[in-house]
Amino acid sequence: MTNFNIIEDLEWRGAVNQQTDEEGLAKLTEEKKIKVYCGVDPTGDSLHIGHLIPFMILKRFQEAGHKPVILIGGGTGSIGDPSGRNSERQLQTQEQVKHNEQALTQQMVDLFGTENFQIVNNYDWLSEISLLGFLRDYGKLFNVKTMLNKEVVASRLEVGISYTEFTYQILQSIDFLKLYQDHDVQLQIGGADQWGNITSGTDLIRRVESSEAKAYGLTIPLMLKADGTKFGKTAGGAVWLDPEKTTPYEFYQFWLNQDDRDVVKYLKYFTFLSHEEIDELAEKIKTAPEKREAQRRLAQEVTAFVHSEEAVKEAENISQALFSGDIQQLTVSEIEQGFKNMPEAKVSKEKRNILDFLVNDTKIEPSRRQAREDVKNGAIYINGERQQDLDFEVDPTSHFDGKFVIVRKGKKKYTLVHVQ
Repeated sequence: MTNFNIIEDLEWRGAVNQQTDEEGLAKLTEEKKIKVYCGVDPTGDSLHIGHLIPFMILKRFQEAGHKPVILIGGGTGSIGDPSGRNSERQLQTQEQVKHNEQALTQQMVDLFGTENFQIVNNYDWLSEISLLGFLRDYGKLFNVKTMLNKEVVASRLEVGISYTEFTYQILQSIDFLKLYQDHDVQLQIGGADQWGNITSGTDLIRRVESSEAKAYGLTIPLMLKADGTKFGKTAGGAVWLDPEKTTPYEFYQFWLNQDDRDVVKYLKYFTFLSHEEIDELAEKIKTAPEKREAQRRLAQEVTAFVHSEEAVKEAENISQALFSGDIQQLTVSEIEQGFKNMPEAKVSKEKRNILDFLVNDTKIEPSRRQAREDVKNGAIYINGERQQDLDFEVDPTSHFDGKFVIVRKGKKKYTLVHVQ
């Protein structure tokens, strides 16, 4: 692209679902740098990669020189967004909401830095609106029939929706109006399920300000995998940005293990590689899929963005060590990440015979007979070294700062033994 246009780039990446005014937004973003916002309610203390989708788009606006404004929903988060669920959200305590706000704010700073970026909290203005003020100043501007026709509400009418969640779209509309008035924000982005809330916001701005007000909305398509299932879920649950919930190694592995049919789509969505680089990787999927170069590049780029370049190196060290069996050079941190979901056992610091260690202490072997057989046959590795001596003494404090013993049985069956 010669004259870079952020909207054209998003369309090439398959990242545009609906726009309130396609022509107007393209013209606006060509004429000037704008402020664009996306909201997140503090319903948890970490984003997961499903949440990351709209924020990647926001980051692209930032990279193109526009200013992202992130709205933490301290107000809306205390009542709950009805989007697409068949039940009401559990209300959280104010203490929990506050804790989540702080955690999400830090994650946003990690992703967006501190330059050309702003965080606001809608509790600041929503908490100041009285019930009578809400009904007089805003309730009068919303038509119940129109609200009922919004997909997110209509889908809930059969099972029922509380008045609290029904009013959520009004509160989100007030957010857009306040940001438009006080911060000159002209664009709101969100997932496909946010279309009704976003258009309610642009409608409110035009009613309050003027029919010519330049306020726009853009939604991102629902991301599905090639097999039709929802992106971002694994057998183990959500993939979190918080390294305490999902280690950087697990995070890296998630991206590395993507299907060939999905990887180009994810490169477009989740990396800042150029069109040319992505096209080259797409070609490599066709010509040499077994090398998984596209998946590796995807894993490297997203892990570096969310965590760090150092986290990428650690993840690749762990992967290489587990593949080759050469685990002796791993650090304690790398062991904690790479062996997080492997079988575990606990032992004391005293030295003991290998058979006692395998049978009595760790229960890795079901019997002494089986243990003898596996040791003799060379199937047992202690801290990366094959042990075939039946008289070998295991010293639990000899490796990994005295914290772990790693036992491998056969080619791939690892057990992480904690030394107490």
